[in-house]
Amino acid sequence: MDERKTRVLAICSVVAAALFWSSSYAVTKEVLADVGPLTIGAIRFTIAAVLLGIMARMRRNSVAQPDARQRRMIYLSGLLGITVYFVLENIGVELSTASDASLIVASYPLMTMLLELVLFRTRMPLFRVGGVLLATGGSFLVVRNGAQVGGGARWFGDVLLLLGGLVWAGYNVLGKYAGRGQDAVNLTYYQTVAGAAGFLLASLLEIGDWRVPDVTASALLAYLAVACSVGGFLLYNYGLRRMTSSVAVNILNLVPVFGVLGAVVINGERVRLAQVFGGVIIIVGVALGMVERRTAVEEAAVPEPTPVGERV
Repeated sequence: MDERKTRVLAICSVVAAALFWSSSYAVTKEVLADVGPLTIGAIRFTIAAVLLGIMARMRRNSVAQPDARQRRMIYLSGLLGITVYFVLENIGVELSTASDASLIVASYPLMTMLLELVLFRTRMPLFRVGGVLLATGGSFLVVRNGAQVGGGARWFGDVLLLLGGLVWAGYNVLGKYAGRGQDAVNLTYYQTVAGAAGFLLASLLEIGDWRVPDVTASALLAYLAVACSVGGFLLYNYGLRRMTSSVAVNILNLVPVFGVLGAVVINGERVRLAQVFGGVIIIVGVALGMVERRTAVEEAAVPEPTPVGERV
């Protein structure tokens, strides 16, 4: 395959990953009508853990296994980034809207930058500071609109989604150290096993509401597990190995755009002008926050793969 076709295929793969990840909000909103938020997480990540386990054991080349201490850190990162984060996300989406979730999630990368600044005194360039302020302002507009239009429940859902961003930032920081020297599939498998176990325990709180989901809900649950939790990871890493990470990160800024479109098409939600304005501000803030970061990483010839847990 010539270089041009390889590049086009790589770009299409990352765009498809962004589409899968962004659709998870609208799909989750639909499944919530039939399945509880904790049960959704338990089913989704148990299926994903089984699939990743099969992938990990089918590889021909042996990979380094984590020692006991590193495995404990990996399990902890899985509980944080999968169980705690998705509990907040699923309940937040249930109380709020899929479009709010899609817009608020665009500010998550900047929350991670802020946490790194606080914990490690990482230097924050002017562009990045401006991006943080813009994204924060955009998130405020989205949440404020939720309070005005949907009342207290929607406002509380938006707040849970913002708290999910802080948890996600903590997961990213911990994951950097927990996964050192580990193969991406292996790391993701252990994280997903821990996250699924946490969700299985949490889902017992909904045992009184358990019932067999209908055909539509079952198909959507399978979609969340296969497409969003596993497929997105494979597609993203295929493209990431064939382009600079700056291009891949820039493409992923399509997630909130696709997410809002999905909320309109799948859930029939109406997007207000305040939401659109807030979403545009968030996206501009994220783009500004990554300007110097993108310039720095373009020099890397082969970027490291991103674990599946790093996107929905």
